[in-house]
Order: sequence, then C-alpha cells, then structure tokens
Amino acid sequence: MDYALLHSKRILLVDDEPELLALVSDILTDAGFGEIFTAANAKDALERSDEVNPELAILDVMLPDGDGFSLMRQVRKSSDIPVIFLTAKDEPIDRISGLGLGADDYIPKPFLPQELLLRVYAVLRRSYPAVEPRVQLDYCVIDFDRAEAVREDGPVSLTAKEFALLEILSRNQGKVVTTDAICNALWGGDAFGYENPLNAHIRRVREKIERDPSHPVSLITCKGLGYKLMVCR
Repeated sequence: MDYALLHSKRILLVDDEPELLALVSDILTDAGFGEIFTAANAKDALERSDEVNPELAILDVMLPDGDGFSLMRQVRKSSDIPVIFLTAKDEPIDRISGLGLGADDYIPKPFLPQELLLRVYAVLRRSYPAVEPRVQLDYCVIDFDRAEAVREDGPVSLTAKEFALLEILSRNQGKVVTTDAICNALWGGDAFGYENPLNAHIRRVREKIERDPSHPVSLITCKGLGYKLMVCR
C-alpha cells in the first residue's frame, strides 16, 4: 500500500478535550497526514463534515451536546465514511454499541501513539483499497495513470468527474455503489439535487467505455440502488 494515498485522506477529529485534539493531531501530522480537521462538539462536527467531506472520522463517545453514536448516525446519512471511536468509555456495552452501529474500530483511552496509527492505517487500508492502474472492461481498458479509456479506435480522455466516477466504481468492482456514495465522492453531498448531473455523467462515461452505450455491459444500473462496474478478469 502506498502511504502517500493514505496520508492524502481527510480526517475529522471530534473531542471536547483541547489537549487530546492537539495530541491526536500532532500524532497524525508527524506520521505524514496533511488534512486534519477538528471539532469540539457534535454541532460543529456536522458543520465541519459538510464543509470538508472527511474520509475518516475519529469520534469521542461523550460530547457536550450529544454522543458519538448519534453523531455517527448523522454523518452516515450522507457519507459512508469509516469511523473510529476514541474514548475513555471502555465498558463492553459501549464497545458493542459502537461496533454494532457499524463503527470500524474502538480505541480506549489512554492509548499509545503507535497503536493509534496502526489502527488508523488498518481502517484506511480496508476502506480505500488501491485502484489498479489499468482495468480491463468489455470494450476498453481504463488507464487511471493517464486518465484515459483506451478503446479499439484509440484512447479517449476522461474529465476529472468521469475519472472520479470510474475510480469509485473500480474500487468496488462488481459490487453495487449507492447513488449517495457516488454523489458524495463527486460533489461532497448526498443524491438530493444531483440526480440529473449524475445521470448526465453516467451517460457520457458510457459513451466513452461501452461498445453500445444504449445497452451497457460494463457500467450497469442497479435500479433503486446505484451502479456497478463489471470488470473482465
């Protein structure tokens, strides 16, 4: 795994203890992470999440205006980002509650800096597997290094949005990616208001990667759910 890919991820830290926020920020910054955002309560965390579209959230369970469990539910309404709970509450019921809600890890305080880093790296690796540089489809090869669809009649360049769309589908090749997840990756929000732009991008991508865009075999619509990319092995 290329650490540069992991270090490029935007991380949101939420805790009402300024010293802890500073400590975790320093640990991540020293390790090479460059985009770290902080919030001291649930309200600010939701606003920050809307602003920066984080790719990992590290949440305290006990917050002055709520709790981390409720905050995770709110964040997950618009983004399926990985979540790590970092908290002094290490009762089994709290751990079960957090993991049962879909959290990716649960780290009790106090913690060792190296343990925190290892857990963060593990969650990011699981959540953001590296994209293969070249992906073979039925009619063309997607060359992510060159941002091109290489067809029988020659290469066709991809726009930034087309590249991002194919990238998220390729990371989950053969699996359904929800419309909300795609819109979040492309515009930083859920599908509301973005249905028409997304449909337009899907149509243009099919014109570039499908032999017959009217009868796609690579970029498949999963009605009521989202889309999936069928890759040739």
